[in-house]
Amino acid sequence: MADKGKRKGGGGRLTRTETVTVRLDPKLRYLAELGARKQRRTLSSYIEWAIEGSLEAVMIKSMLDREYSIADESGNLWDVGEADRFVKLALKYPDLLTADRFAKLALLHPELLTHEEQVRWKEIRENGFFWRGCFAGEGDEDCEWVWRVDLDSIRFDKLRNWWDIFKDIGAGEETKEVLPDWAKTRSETAQFNNGD
Repeated sequence: MADKGKRKGGGGRLTRTETVTVRLDPKLRYLAELGARKQRRTLSSYIEWAIEGSLEAVMIKSMLDREYSIADESGNLWDVGEADRFVKLALKYPDLLTADRFAKLALLHPELLTHEEQVRWKEIRENGFFWRGCFAGEGDEDCEWVWRVDLDSIRFDKLRNWWDIFKDIGAGEETKEVLPDWAKTRSETAQFNNGD
């Protein structure tokens, strides 16, 4: 007699993983199944293991022309926040960017950006609202707000709040006119501090 409360099927569902569909030719699938059997793994576990191993062999060049494996850089490239990942990647490895992995990439590797991501990154770089900076010039009311485009200067808190708008701008569904303004000169500071 079967127990009605007992679950059928494989192991527990891991919410921290994502499901992807992969097409394998019959020969490769068969060989992967043999490899999985040899290691006493499921096919999906074997494929995940093989992908992790392959990241050691995939080399990326940083902005300083140093080569690193993706596995070695994983700690610098991954962040749970999409906007954060984008900036970090764009600054160091921009040629690796996809639409969903933008923040770290934009700062670390700008050459990996897609066109849509390049548009997004341009608007982020050029908007002083999203950067820590200072007014260039002591006491001069006409001195301009300046900032460095680097990980220490980006205001991730503000970027996260505006991230969906940046995605719309990159996709051409919105214009940069909807982005927040900032005090471009010291004389404008009172206007922005008063909320005018």
